[in-house]
Amino acid sequence: MSAVGKRGKRWLILGHRWLGIGTALLFALWIGSGLVMLYVPFPRLDEAERLARLAPLDWDTVKLGPDAALALVRAMDVRLEMRGDRPVYRLAAPDGGRVTISAETGERLGPIGPDEAARIAGGGAVEPVWRDQWTVTARYDPLRPFLQVASGDSAGTETYVSEPTGEIALVTTRWQRGWNWVGAVVHWVYVTPLRARPEAWRQAVLWLSGVASVTALTGLVIGIWRMRLWRRYRGGAVSPYRGLALCHHAFGLVGGIGLAGFIVSGWLSMNPNRWFSSLSVPDEIRVAYAGAPGRIGLSPDDLRRGPETKALRFTAIGGRWFVVRDGIAAGLDDTTLTAAVSVPGGRLVSAARITAYDAYWYPHGDARPLPILRLIYDDPAATWLHIDPRDGAMLTRLDRSGRVNRWLFDAPHRLDLPGLTLRPTGRETAQWILNSLAAGIAVTGLVAGIRRLART
Repeated sequence: MSAVGKRGKRWLILGHRWLGIGTALLFALWIGSGLVMLYVPFPRLDEAERLARLAPLDWDTVKLGPDAALALVRAMDVRLEMRGDRPVYRLAAPDGGRVTISAETGERLGPIGPDEAARIAGGGAVEPVWRDQWTVTARYDPLRPFLQVASGDSAGTETYVSEPTGEIALVTTRWQRGWNWVGAVVHWVYVTPLRARPEAWRQAVLWLSGVASVTALTGLVIGIWRMRLWRRYRGGAVSPYRGLALCHHAFGLVGGIGLAGFIVSGWLSMNPNRWFSSLSVPDEIRVAYAGAPGRIGLSPDDLRRGPETKALRFTAIGGRWFVVRDGIAAGLDDTTLTAAVSVPGGRLVSAARITAYDAYWYPHGDARPLPILRLIYDDPAATWLHIDPRDGAMLTRLDRSGRVNRWLFDAPHRLDLPGLTLRPTGRETAQWILNSLAAGIAVTGLVAGIRRLART
């Protein structure tokens, strides 16, 4: 072997050793917290839970139709529901803010106070909160600040009520919060002062996971290189190591590919160099999809005809207004939805109603609806759009880079693989096996690192 080759192998071993000493604890924390996340997701209020906390619409107090609200704030999506015991229209303003209009008087309503927040949440002690561990992400920005209502019940329930709008934004329990401190908070490095600065947080996790990826990949290379199935070591051994080092080598040979796939895919999830597009539908497509609708033209008497409901939504699609009641928009069909969509630089190639989960539309931590409408375009990004045909909601935009990312991240990191995605027990078992092997690598490496530092 040449001197260059020997020097390269030496630096490979030294690099892995010292990178491993620096990242072994991080590996162990990521593996343990990932297993917690299999059972306890990060707190989030879904639409079904939000609606369950609303009082049924009191039609006797609804005096105005939705056009009265639209006369004050132009929006493409309007909701009629109760704020406590009074009916209101909620609108998403063009600037991204939320506006609340009284359905009794038509006036624009201001912030709520602690007493009203307590009534909305069902009673309890009220504390003002701008941002905390559970409302740290930007998705809550339009609703800040919050009035946090601690109910004092045995579950330790805390309800976050938006002070500007009076909406319930989040509900957490002591059990959720406790497990998330050792689950998602550790796994995602969700330290509030850091996570409140999205780009700083992204860069921190990008570099941490990048260094960890180099550690995992170099370990995998060394593990395979040092294994001998032929021309074995003294005594017929396939590994030159003994004791703890042998355990580390053995765990690495069996679980190294899984660990490297987990760590590298975690690095890719931070979108290095902005390689992958967001799943969110761009504003230009949403605006074109809504069109330029005129008046809704419905009175309170028109709206109350139908089954009792807790909320009505008025959504603009293709220049027309549709009323969504209990998640269903009357008069909406696939042809109307398809005609309303316009993708810049693209022509519609196919439109299909997907009635069963497939490789690109599958549940993971959320109950993705079925059926959906999938529209495929021939624009430069090869865009796929997913639309809920029941209410016309645009769900995701999946372009070519997003489909690649599905296999580079979701497959190795979450084990969203054909044959496992729709088999929760099998997927969970596979997660435990791979994470147990990875834990063996991390723990043996951590102990070896501590010993090395002690000797040094």
